[in-house]
Amino acid sequence: MTWRASASYVTGSQSLKFGYQGGYLYDHQYTYTNDQFLAYRFNSGVPNQITENINAFPADQRVRYDAFYGQDQKTFGRITLQGALRYDRAWSYFPAVTVGPIKFLPTAINYPYTDGVHSYNDITPRGGAAIDVFGNGKTSVKLNIGKYLQAAQNGLAYAALRPSSRLTASTTRVWTDSNKNYIPDCDLLNRGSNGECGAIATSAFGTNVFTSDLDPSLRSGWGVRPGDWGFGASVQQEILPRVSIELGYNRRWLTNFTWDDNVLQATGDYKSFTVVAPTDSRLPAAAQGATSGLLYNANPNVSALQNNVTMLATAAGGNYSQVYNGILFNISARPRSGLLFQGGISSGAQRTDYCGVRAAAPEYTVLLAQNPTNPWCNTTTGMVTRYTGLGSYTVPKIDVLFSGTFRSDQGAPLAANWTITNTNPAWNSIIAQLGRTPTGASATSVTVNIVEPGTLYGDRVNEFDIRLAKILRFGRTRTNIGFDLYNLLNSAAILSYQQAFSPTITTGSGAWLAPTGVLQPRFWKFSVQVDF
Repeated sequence: MTWRASASYVTGSQSLKFGYQGGYLYDHQYTYTNDQFLAYRFNSGVPNQITENINAFPADQRVRYDAFYGQDQKTFGRITLQGALRYDRAWSYFPAVTVGPIKFLPTAINYPYTDGVHSYNDITPRGGAAIDVFGNGKTSVKLNIGKYLQAAQNGLAYAALRPSSRLTASTTRVWTDSNKNYIPDCDLLNRGSNGECGAIATSAFGTNVFTSDLDPSLRSGWGVRPGDWGFGASVQQEILPRVSIELGYNRRWLTNFTWDDNVLQATGDYKSFTVVAPTDSRLPAAAQGATSGLLYNANPNVSALQNNVTMLATAAGGNYSQVYNGILFNISARPRSGLLFQGGISSGAQRTDYCGVRAAAPEYTVLLAQNPTNPWCNTTTGMVTRYTGLGSYTVPKIDVLFSGTFRSDQGAPLAANWTITNTNPAWNSIIAQLGRTPTGASATSVTVNIVEPGTLYGDRVNEFDIRLAKILRFGRTRTNIGFDLYNLLNSAAILSYQQAFSPTITTGSGAWLAPTGVLQPRFWKFSVQVDF
Protein backbone atom coordinates (compact mmCIF):
# COMPACT_ATOMS: atom_id res chain seq x y z
CA MET A 1 0.00 0.00 0.00
CA THR A 2 1.31 3.44 -0.88
CA TRP A 3 0.20 6.98 -0.14
CA ARG A 4 1.50 10.42 -1.01
CA ALA A 5 0.86 14.13 -0.65
CA SER A 6 2.46 17.25 -2.14
CA ALA A 7 2.11 20.99 -2.48
CA SER A 8 3.50 23.16 -5.27
CA TYR A 9 4.15 26.85 -5.82
CA VAL A 10 4.62 27.83 -9.46
CA THR A 11 5.45 31.20 -11.02
CA GLY A 12 6.68 32.11 -14.47
CA SER A 13 10.33 31.33 -13.70
CA GLN A 14 10.14 29.10 -10.62
CA SER A 15 8.54 25.83 -9.60
CA LEU A 16 8.77 24.86 -5.93
CA LYS A 17 7.40 21.60 -4.54
CA PHE A 18 7.30 19.83 -1.19
CA GLY A 19 5.98 16.33 -0.72
CA TYR A 20 5.67 13.11 1.24
CA GLN A 21 5.64 9.46 0.11
CA GLY A 22 4.92 6.44 2.28
CA GLY A 23 4.46 2.73 1.87
CA TYR A 24 3.60 -0.46 3.74
CA LEU A 25 4.59 -3.87 2.36
CA TYR A 26 2.72 -6.86 3.74
CA ASP A 27 4.10 -10.35 3.02
CA HIS A 28 2.36 -13.49 4.26
CA GLN A 29 3.57 -16.82 2.86
CA TYR A 30 3.18 -20.44 3.83
CA THR A 31 5.54 -23.10 2.55
CA TYR A 32 4.22 -26.51 1.56
CA THR A 33 5.74 -29.90 0.85
CA ASN A 34 4.55 -33.52 0.61
CA ASP A 35 3.12 -35.12 3.74
CA GLN A 36 6.23 -37.27 4.26
CA PHE A 37 8.57 -34.23 4.21
CA LEU A 38 10.89 -36.24 1.95
CA ALA A 39 12.33 -36.19 -1.55
CA TYR A 40 14.23 -39.05 -3.20
CA ARG A 41 17.01 -38.80 -5.76
CA PHE A 42 17.87 -41.47 -8.34
CA ASN A 43 20.77 -41.83 -10.76
CA SER A 44 19.76 -43.94 -13.78
CA GLY A 45 17.03 -45.49 -11.66
CA VAL A 46 19.35 -46.27 -8.73
CA PRO A 47 18.50 -44.55 -5.40
CA ASN A 48 21.41 -42.54 -3.96
CA GLN A 49 20.10 -39.68 -1.79
CA ILE A 50 17.27 -38.62 0.50
CA THR A 51 16.35 -35.00 1.26
CA GLU A 52 14.52 -34.34 4.53
CA ASN A 53 12.78 -31.01 5.15
CA ILE A 54 10.64 -29.09 7.57
CA ASN A 55 9.03 -26.88 4.93
CA ALA A 56 5.64 -26.33 6.52
CA PHE A 57 5.56 -23.01 8.33
CA PRO A 58 4.47 -19.40 7.80
CA ALA A 59 6.81 -16.60 6.80
CA ASP A 60 5.40 -13.21 7.79
CA GLN A 61 7.10 -9.89 7.15
CA ARG A 62 6.25 -6.19 7.20
CA VAL A 63 8.24 -3.31 5.71
CA ARG A 64 7.49 0.41 6.15
CA TYR A 65 9.04 3.47 4.58
CA ASP A 66 8.47 7.22 4.73
CA ALA A 67 10.08 9.94 2.66
CA PHE A 68 9.90 13.75 2.72
CA TYR A 69 11.31 15.84 -0.07
CA GLY A 70 11.66 19.38 -1.32
CA GLN A 71 12.60 20.44 -4.84
CA ASP A 72 13.00 23.69 -6.69
CA GLN A 73 13.53 24.75 -10.30
CA LYS A 74 14.30 28.34 -11.23
CA THR A 75 15.32 30.07 -14.44
CA PHE A 76 17.90 32.86 -14.47
CA GLY A 77 18.01 34.22 -18.00
CA ARG A 78 19.54 31.47 -20.15
CA ILE A 79 20.25 29.16 -17.19
CA THR A 80 17.75 26.88 -15.48
CA LEU A 81 18.81 25.28 -12.19
CA GLN A 82 17.20 22.36 -10.40
CA GLY A 83 17.84 21.08 -6.90
CA ALA A 84 16.23 18.61 -4.53
CA LEU A 85 16.77 17.08 -1.12
CA ARG A 86 15.04 13.97 0.18
CA TYR A 87 14.91 12.27 3.58
CA ASP A 88 14.12 8.53 3.64
CA ARG A 89 13.43 6.23 6.57
CA ALA A 90 12.77 2.49 6.14
CA TRP A 91 12.38 -0.37 8.59
CA SER A 92 11.03 -3.93 8.85
CA TYR A 93 9.63 -6.32 11.47
CA PHE A 94 8.24 -9.85 11.74
CA PRO A 95 5.04 -10.89 13.59
CA ALA A 96 5.15 -13.77 16.05
CA VAL A 97 5.26 -17.19 14.40
CA THR A 98 5.22 -20.87 15.40
CA VAL A 99 7.17 -23.54 13.51
CA GLY A 100 6.15 -27.16 13.99
CA PRO A 101 5.56 -29.61 15.45
CA ILE A 102 6.06 -31.76 12.35
CA LYS A 103 7.88 -34.97 11.45
CA PHE A 104 11.49 -33.81 11.65
CA LEU A 105 10.76 -31.05 14.17
CA PRO A 106 8.73 -32.80 16.88
CA THR A 107 8.90 -29.89 19.35
CA ALA A 108 7.35 -26.61 18.19
CA ILE A 109 9.47 -23.46 18.14
CA ASN A 110 7.75 -20.20 19.04
CA TYR A 111 9.29 -16.96 17.80
CA PRO A 112 7.99 -13.69 19.27
CA TYR A 113 7.63 -10.41 17.41
CA THR A 114 11.09 -9.61 15.99
CA ASP A 115 12.63 -6.44 14.62
CA GLY A 116 14.35 -6.60 11.26
CA VAL A 117 16.02 -3.46 9.98
CA HIS A 118 15.41 -1.14 12.90
CA SER A 119 15.68 1.95 10.72
CA TYR A 120 17.65 3.13 7.72
CA ASN A 121 17.98 6.90 7.55
CA ASP A 122 19.28 8.71 4.49
CA ILE A 123 19.42 12.20 3.07
CA THR A 124 19.97 12.18 -0.69
CA PRO A 125 20.60 15.17 -2.96
CA ARG A 126 19.85 15.69 -6.63
CA GLY A 127 20.70 18.62 -8.85
CA GLY A 128 20.86 19.71 -12.44
CA ALA A 129 21.38 22.59 -14.80
CA ALA A 130 20.32 23.40 -18.36
CA ILE A 131 22.02 26.22 -20.26
CA ASP A 132 20.88 27.86 -23.47
CA VAL A 133 24.46 28.70 -24.49
CA PHE A 134 23.85 31.42 -27.09
CA GLY A 135 20.32 32.39 -26.19
CA ASN A 136 18.91 31.31 -29.56
CA GLY A 137 17.52 27.93 -28.48
CA LYS A 138 19.89 25.99 -30.76
CA THR A 139 22.69 24.96 -28.38
CA SER A 140 22.12 23.51 -24.92
CA VAL A 141 24.33 22.09 -22.19
CA LYS A 142 22.78 19.85 -19.52
CA LEU A 143 24.28 18.59 -16.26
CA ASN A 144 22.79 16.36 -13.59
CA ILE A 145 23.95 14.53 -10.49
CA GLY A 146 22.07 12.59 -7.85
CA LYS A 147 22.04 9.75 -5.39
CA TYR A 148 19.43 6.99 -5.59
CA LEU A 149 18.63 4.44 -2.87
CA GLN A 150 17.86 0.76 -3.14
CA ALA A 151 14.10 0.33 -2.82
CA ALA A 152 12.64 -0.85 0.48
CA GLN A 153 11.38 -4.37 -0.22
CA ASN A 154 10.41 -7.75 1.24
CA GLY A 155 13.88 -9.15 0.76
CA LEU A 156 17.62 -8.52 1.17
CA ALA A 157 18.58 -6.99 4.52
CA TYR A 158 14.95 -6.26 5.37
CA ALA A 159 14.22 -10.01 5.47
CA ALA A 160 17.58 -11.30 6.72
CA LEU A 161 16.47 -11.58 10.36
CA ARG A 162 13.13 -13.30 9.73
CA PRO A 163 13.37 -16.20 12.21
CA SER A 164 11.54 -18.88 10.25
CA SER A 165 13.62 -18.30 7.11
CA ARG A 166 16.89 -18.47 9.08
CA LEU A 167 16.25 -22.06 10.14
CA THR A 168 18.04 -24.82 8.27
CA ALA A 169 14.95 -26.20 6.59
CA SER A 170 16.45 -29.16 4.70
CA THR A 171 19.30 -31.65 4.73
CA THR A 172 20.45 -34.60 2.66
CA ARG A 173 21.67 -38.08 3.57
CA VAL A 174 23.18 -40.83 1.48
CA TRP A 175 20.80 -43.70 0.65
CA THR A 176 22.18 -47.09 -0.40
CA ASP A 177 19.23 -49.24 -1.46
CA SER A 178 20.92 -52.59 -0.74
CA ASN A 179 17.84 -54.79 -1.21
CA LYS A 180 16.57 -52.76 -4.18
CA ASN A 181 13.07 -52.38 -2.81
CA TYR A 182 13.07 -48.59 -3.32
CA ILE A 183 12.25 -48.07 0.36
CA PRO A 184 14.83 -46.49 2.71
CA ASP A 185 15.20 -49.27 5.30
CA CYS A 186 16.38 -47.06 8.16
CA ASP A 187 15.08 -44.89 10.96
CA LEU A 188 14.88 -41.43 9.38
CA LEU A 189 14.34 -39.82 12.78
CA ASN A 190 17.78 -41.12 13.78
CA ARG A 191 20.12 -38.33 12.66
CA GLY A 192 23.12 -40.67 12.59
CA SER A 193 24.06 -43.37 10.12
CA ASN A 194 21.82 -46.42 10.38
CA GLY A 195 20.50 -49.13 8.09
CA GLU A 196 20.64 -48.06 4.45
CA CYS A 197 20.94 -44.35 5.32
CA GLY A 198 23.99 -42.26 6.08
CA ALA A 199 24.07 -39.50 8.68
CA ILE A 200 22.35 -36.21 7.91
CA ALA A 201 24.67 -33.79 6.12
CA THR A 202 23.74 -30.66 8.14
CA SER A 203 23.74 -30.88 11.91
CA ALA A 204 21.68 -27.69 12.32
CA PHE A 205 18.71 -29.21 10.48
CA GLY A 206 15.55 -29.38 12.58
CA THR A 207 17.09 -27.44 15.47
CA ASN A 208 16.63 -23.94 16.77
CA VAL A 209 20.05 -22.95 15.47
CA PHE A 210 20.49 -20.16 12.95
CA THR A 211 23.13 -20.37 10.22
CA SER A 212 22.77 -16.78 9.01
CA ASP A 213 22.73 -13.36 10.62
CA LEU A 214 22.84 -9.64 9.88
CA ASP A 215 25.76 -7.61 11.17
CA PRO A 216 24.66 -4.90 13.67
CA SER A 217 26.11 -2.23 11.37
CA LEU A 218 23.49 -3.16 8.77
CA ARG A 219 20.51 -3.18 11.09
CA SER A 220 20.17 0.59 11.42
CA GLY A 221 22.01 3.83 10.88
CA TRP A 222 22.60 6.77 8.62
CA GLY A 223 24.01 6.19 5.14
CA VAL A 224 24.29 2.39 5.27
CA ARG A 225 21.49 1.59 2.82
CA PRO A 226 22.82 0.42 -0.58
CA GLY A 227 22.44 2.87 -3.42
CA ASP A 228 24.17 4.49 -6.34
CA TRP A 229 25.36 7.88 -7.55
CA GLY A 230 24.79 9.05 -11.09
CA PHE A 231 26.35 11.92 -13.03
CA GLY A 232 25.52 12.98 -16.56
CA ALA A 233 26.58 15.73 -18.94
CA SER A 234 25.44 16.35 -22.49
CA VAL A 235 25.55 18.90 -25.30
CA GLN A 236 22.74 19.21 -27.81
CA GLN A 237 23.10 21.22 -31.04
CA GLU A 238 20.76 22.06 -33.90
CA ILE A 239 22.80 21.53 -37.08
CA LEU A 240 19.98 22.07 -39.62
CA PRO A 241 16.36 23.13 -39.28
CA ARG A 242 14.58 20.30 -37.43
CA VAL A 243 17.82 18.30 -37.15
CA SER A 244 19.81 18.03 -33.92
CA ILE A 245 22.66 15.99 -32.52
CA GLU A 246 23.48 15.14 -28.91
CA LEU A 247 26.72 14.01 -27.30
CA GLY A 248 26.65 12.84 -23.71
CA TYR A 249 28.67 11.24 -20.93
CA ASN A 250 27.35 9.19 -18.00
CA ARG A 251 29.04 7.87 -14.89
CA ARG A 252 27.43 5.62 -12.29
CA TRP A 253 28.97 4.17 -9.15
CA LEU A 254 27.39 1.91 -6.55
CA THR A 255 27.73 2.30 -2.78
CA ASN A 256 27.43 0.15 0.33
CA PHE A 257 27.93 -3.32 -1.10
CA THR A 258 27.14 -6.18 1.26
CA TRP A 259 28.72 -9.63 1.42
CA ASP A 260 28.25 -12.83 3.43
CA ASP A 261 31.06 -13.67 5.84
CA ASN A 262 31.12 -17.18 7.28
CA VAL A 263 32.23 -16.19 10.77
CA LEU A 264 33.00 -19.80 11.70
CA GLN A 265 35.83 -19.73 9.16
CA ALA A 266 38.83 -17.43 8.91
CA THR A 267 41.41 -16.59 6.26
CA GLY A 268 43.86 -19.04 7.81
CA ASP A 269 41.32 -21.84 7.42
CA TYR A 270 41.74 -21.77 3.64
CA LYS A 271 44.53 -22.97 1.39
CA SER A 272 45.06 -21.51 -2.05
CA PHE A 273 45.81 -23.26 -5.32
CA THR A 274 45.92 -22.53 -9.03
CA VAL A 275 44.96 -24.41 -12.18
CA VAL A 276 46.56 -24.29 -15.61
CA ALA A 277 44.16 -24.08 -18.54
CA PRO A 278 44.58 -26.63 -21.31
CA THR A 279 46.10 -25.60 -24.62
CA ASP A 280 43.12 -25.56 -26.94
CA SER A 281 42.85 -23.60 -30.19
CA ARG A 282 39.23 -22.76 -29.40
CA LEU A 283 40.27 -20.72 -26.37
CA PRO A 284 41.50 -17.13 -26.67
CA ALA A 285 45.29 -16.96 -26.95
CA ALA A 286 45.53 -15.31 -23.53
CA ALA A 287 43.72 -18.24 -21.89
CA GLN A 288 45.52 -21.17 -23.55
CA GLY A 289 47.87 -22.76 -21.05
CA ALA A 290 47.52 -19.76 -18.73
CA THR A 291 47.48 -20.07 -14.95
CA SER A 292 44.27 -18.87 -13.34
CA GLY A 293 44.42 -16.66 -10.28
CA LEU A 294 44.26 -17.93 -6.72
CA LEU A 295 41.47 -20.34 -5.87
CA TYR A 296 40.62 -21.36 -2.31
CA ASN A 297 39.50 -24.47 -0.47
CA ALA A 298 38.54 -24.79 3.21
CA ASN A 299 40.53 -26.99 5.57
CA PRO A 300 38.73 -30.21 6.63
CA ASN A 301 38.23 -29.10 10.25
CA VAL A 302 36.04 -26.11 9.23
CA SER A 303 34.67 -26.99 5.80
CA ALA A 304 31.26 -28.03 7.16
CA LEU A 305 30.88 -25.08 9.58
CA GLN A 306 28.54 -22.31 8.48
CA ASN A 307 27.18 -19.13 9.99
CA ASN A 308 26.95 -16.47 7.31
CA VAL A 309 26.76 -12.91 8.61
CA THR A 310 25.74 -10.32 6.02
CA MET A 311 27.77 -7.14 6.49
CA LEU A 312 29.07 -4.11 4.69
CA ALA A 313 32.01 -4.90 2.43
CA THR A 314 34.04 -2.17 4.13
CA ALA A 315 33.76 -4.10 7.41
CA ALA A 316 36.31 -6.57 6.02
CA GLY A 317 38.83 -3.82 5.60
CA GLY A 318 38.82 -4.41 1.85
CA ASN A 319 37.48 -2.54 -1.14
CA TYR A 320 34.41 -3.33 -3.18
CA SER A 321 33.53 -1.04 -6.06
CA GLN A 322 31.53 -1.04 -9.26
CA VAL A 323 31.76 1.90 -11.67
CA TYR A 324 30.26 2.47 -15.12
CA ASN A 325 31.48 5.07 -17.61
CA GLY A 326 29.67 5.54 -20.91
CA ILE A 327 29.21 7.89 -23.82
CA LEU A 328 26.35 8.33 -26.26
CA PHE A 329 25.77 10.03 -29.60
CA ASN A 330 22.25 10.60 -30.92
CA ILE A 331 20.78 12.31 -33.96
CA SER A 332 17.15 13.32 -34.34
CA ALA A 333 15.53 14.69 -37.49
CA ARG A 334 12.01 15.83 -38.37
CA PRO A 335 12.53 17.07 -41.95
CA ARG A 336 8.80 17.51 -42.57
CA SER A 337 5.51 17.04 -40.81
CA GLY A 338 4.82 13.37 -40.11
CA LEU A 339 8.39 12.25 -40.89
CA LEU A 340 10.80 11.29 -38.11
CA PHE A 341 14.27 9.75 -37.98
CA GLN A 342 16.28 8.96 -34.86
CA GLY A 343 19.48 7.02 -34.36
CA GLY A 344 22.32 6.69 -31.97
CA ILE A 345 25.31 4.91 -30.54
CA SER A 346 25.94 4.22 -26.87
CA SER A 347 29.10 2.65 -25.56
CA GLY A 348 30.37 2.07 -22.06
CA ALA A 349 32.42 -0.10 -19.74
CA GLN A 350 31.75 -1.34 -16.23
CA ARG A 351 34.53 -2.28 -13.82
CA THR A 352 33.94 -4.42 -10.73
CA ASP A 353 36.65 -4.83 -8.09
CA TYR A 354 36.19 -6.86 -4.91
CA CYS A 355 39.74 -8.17 -4.55
CA GLY A 356 40.12 -6.47 -1.17
CA VAL A 357 37.14 -8.31 0.29
CA ARG A 358 38.26 -11.58 -1.27
CA ALA A 359 41.75 -11.31 0.23
CA ALA A 360 40.30 -10.52 3.65
CA ALA A 361 37.86 -13.44 3.60
CA PRO A 362 38.23 -16.16 0.94
CA GLU A 363 35.03 -17.80 2.13
CA TYR A 364 32.98 -14.77 1.09
CA THR A 365 29.97 -14.92 -1.19
CA VAL A 366 28.87 -11.73 -2.95
CA LEU A 367 26.03 -11.12 -5.40
CA LEU A 368 25.39 -14.89 -5.40
CA ALA A 369 27.96 -15.35 -8.19
CA GLN A 370 31.37 -15.03 -6.56
CA ASN A 371 32.79 -17.95 -4.63
CA PRO A 372 36.16 -19.35 -3.49
CA THR A 373 36.76 -21.06 -6.84
CA ASN A 374 36.18 -17.93 -8.93
CA PRO A 375 39.65 -16.47 -9.66
CA TRP A 376 38.39 -13.21 -11.19
CA CYS A 377 37.89 -10.38 -8.70
CA ASN A 378 38.86 -7.29 -10.73
CA THR A 379 37.15 -7.34 -14.09
CA THR A 380 35.83 -4.99 -16.74
CA THR A 381 33.24 -5.55 -19.42
CA GLY A 382 35.31 -3.62 -21.96
CA MET A 383 33.46 -1.14 -24.17
CA VAL A 384 30.01 -2.59 -24.82
CA THR A 385 28.38 -0.80 -27.76
CA ARG A 386 24.76 -0.62 -28.90
CA TYR A 387 23.42 0.88 -32.15
CA THR A 388 19.79 1.92 -32.44
CA GLY A 389 17.68 3.57 -35.08
CA LEU A 390 14.07 4.25 -35.94
CA GLY A 391 12.08 5.97 -38.65
CA SER A 392 8.41 6.69 -39.14
CA TYR A 393 6.22 8.45 -41.66
CA THR A 394 2.52 9.20 -41.46
CA VAL A 395 1.05 9.58 -44.94
CA PRO A 396 -1.09 12.71 -44.95
CA LYS A 397 -4.79 12.59 -45.79
CA ILE A 398 -5.01 8.78 -45.59
CA ASP A 399 -3.46 8.76 -42.06
CA VAL A 400 -1.39 5.58 -42.55
CA LEU A 401 1.76 5.07 -40.48
CA PHE A 402 4.88 3.30 -41.78
CA SER A 403 7.66 2.76 -39.24
CA GLY A 404 10.72 0.64 -38.62
CA THR A 405 13.24 0.08 -35.85
CA PHE A 406 16.74 -1.34 -35.85
CA ARG A 407 18.83 -2.48 -32.90
CA SER A 408 22.30 -4.00 -32.73
CA ASP A 409 23.50 -5.32 -29.37
CA GLN A 410 26.78 -6.71 -28.14
CA GLY A 411 26.77 -10.50 -28.13
CA ALA A 412 26.36 -12.53 -24.96
CA PRO A 413 29.32 -12.52 -22.52
CA LEU A 414 31.14 -15.85 -22.73
CA ALA A 415 32.80 -18.06 -20.14
CA ALA A 416 34.72 -21.33 -20.33
CA ASN A 417 33.64 -23.26 -17.24
CA TRP A 418 36.13 -26.12 -17.03
CA THR A 419 35.18 -28.90 -14.60
CA ILE A 420 38.23 -30.74 -13.25
CA THR A 421 37.51 -34.22 -11.87
CA ASN A 422 39.71 -36.98 -10.44
CA THR A 423 40.15 -38.40 -13.95
CA ASN A 424 41.91 -35.24 -15.07
CA PRO A 425 45.69 -34.85 -14.54
CA ALA A 426 45.01 -31.31 -13.23
CA TRP A 427 43.24 -32.92 -10.25
CA ASN A 428 46.53 -34.37 -9.02
CA SER A 429 48.08 -30.90 -9.26
CA ILE A 430 45.31 -29.49 -7.02
CA ILE A 431 45.89 -32.25 -4.44
CA ALA A 432 49.64 -31.62 -4.52
CA GLN A 433 49.17 -27.89 -3.88
CA LEU A 434 46.65 -28.41 -1.07
CA GLY A 435 48.45 -31.39 0.42
CA ARG A 436 45.09 -33.18 0.61
CA THR A 437 41.89 -33.89 -1.29
CA PRO A 438 39.63 -30.83 -1.67
CA THR A 439 36.76 -30.50 0.80
CA GLY A 440 33.14 -29.41 0.63
CA ALA A 441 31.49 -28.92 -2.75
CA SER A 442 34.94 -29.27 -4.35
CA ALA A 443 35.53 -32.76 -2.93
CA THR A 444 34.87 -34.52 -6.24
CA SER A 445 35.35 -31.75 -8.79
CA VAL A 446 36.38 -28.12 -9.19
CA THR A 447 34.77 -25.88 -11.82
CA VAL A 448 36.78 -22.85 -12.93
CA ASN A 449 36.06 -20.21 -15.54
CA ILE A 450 39.37 -20.07 -17.41
CA VAL A 451 38.39 -17.10 -19.60
CA GLU A 452 38.54 -13.70 -17.92
CA PRO A 453 35.08 -12.09 -17.89
CA GLY A 454 34.71 -9.20 -20.29
CA THR A 455 37.31 -10.48 -22.76
CA LEU A 456 35.14 -12.73 -24.92
CA TYR A 457 31.69 -12.10 -26.39
CA GLY A 458 29.41 -13.86 -28.83
CA ASP A 459 28.40 -12.48 -32.23
CA ARG A 460 26.41 -9.27 -32.33
CA VAL A 461 22.62 -9.55 -32.28
CA ASN A 462 20.90 -7.46 -34.97
CA GLU A 463 17.15 -7.11 -35.37
CA PHE A 464 15.00 -5.08 -37.77
CA ASP A 465 11.23 -4.66 -37.21
CA ILE A 466 8.59 -2.80 -39.23
CA ARG A 467 5.02 -1.66 -38.57
CA LEU A 468 2.07 -0.57 -40.68
CA ALA A 469 -0.85 1.08 -38.89
CA LYS A 470 -4.06 2.89 -39.76
CA ILE A 471 -6.31 4.97 -37.52
CA LEU A 472 -10.04 4.94 -38.24
CA ARG A 473 -12.52 7.33 -36.61
CA PHE A 474 -16.24 6.66 -36.42
CA GLY A 475 -18.18 9.12 -34.32
CA ARG A 476 -16.74 8.99 -30.84
CA THR A 477 -14.72 5.84 -31.44
CA ARG A 478 -11.08 5.70 -32.50
CA THR A 479 -9.79 2.40 -33.91
CA ASN A 480 -6.08 1.66 -34.37
CA ILE A 481 -5.41 -1.25 -36.75
CA GLY A 482 -1.80 -2.43 -36.83
CA PHE A 483 0.35 -4.98 -38.62
CA ASP A 484 3.81 -5.68 -37.16
CA LEU A 485 6.56 -7.76 -38.70
CA TYR A 486 9.35 -8.71 -36.29
CA ASN A 487 12.86 -9.86 -37.26
CA LEU A 488 12.20 -8.88 -40.85
CA LEU A 489 15.50 -10.38 -42.11
CA ASN A 490 14.83 -13.65 -40.24
CA SER A 491 18.14 -13.42 -38.40
CA ALA A 492 19.19 -16.51 -36.42
CA ALA A 493 21.59 -14.58 -34.20
CA ILE A 494 22.76 -16.62 -31.19
CA LEU A 495 21.43 -15.36 -27.85
CA SER A 496 22.96 -17.97 -25.51
CA TYR A 497 25.83 -20.44 -25.70
CA GLN A 498 27.03 -23.65 -24.06
CA GLN A 499 29.41 -22.26 -21.44
CA ALA A 500 30.74 -25.57 -20.10
CA PHE A 501 34.21 -26.22 -21.53
CA SER A 502 35.64 -29.67 -22.17
CA PRO A 503 38.86 -30.35 -24.10
CA THR A 504 37.47 -33.72 -25.22
CA ILE A 505 34.02 -32.60 -26.46
CA THR A 506 34.55 -30.59 -29.62
CA THR A 507 31.35 -31.21 -31.61
CA GLY A 508 27.64 -31.51 -30.95
CA SER A 509 25.36 -29.78 -28.47
CA GLY A 510 27.76 -30.43 -25.58
CA ALA A 511 30.67 -28.65 -27.24
CA TRP A 512 31.87 -25.34 -25.87
CA LEU A 513 29.98 -22.35 -27.38
CA ALA A 514 27.41 -24.55 -29.10
CA PRO A 515 24.23 -22.43 -29.50
CA THR A 516 21.58 -23.02 -26.84
CA GLY A 517 19.20 -20.24 -27.92
CA VAL A 518 18.71 -18.06 -31.00
CA LEU A 519 16.69 -14.99 -31.90
CA GLN A 520 13.01 -15.74 -32.44
CA PRO A 521 12.33 -16.35 -36.16
CA ARG A 522 10.45 -13.81 -38.26
CA PHE A 523 6.83 -13.52 -37.15
CA TRP A 524 3.94 -11.13 -37.57
CA LYS A 525 1.21 -9.73 -35.35
CA PHE A 526 -2.14 -8.19 -36.27
CA SER A 527 -3.81 -5.99 -33.68
CA VAL A 528 -6.91 -3.86 -33.28
CA GLN A 529 -7.44 -1.31 -30.51
CA VAL A 530 -10.77 0.49 -30.11
CA ASP A 531 -11.09 3.57 -27.89
CA PHE A 532 -14.57 4.88 -27.10
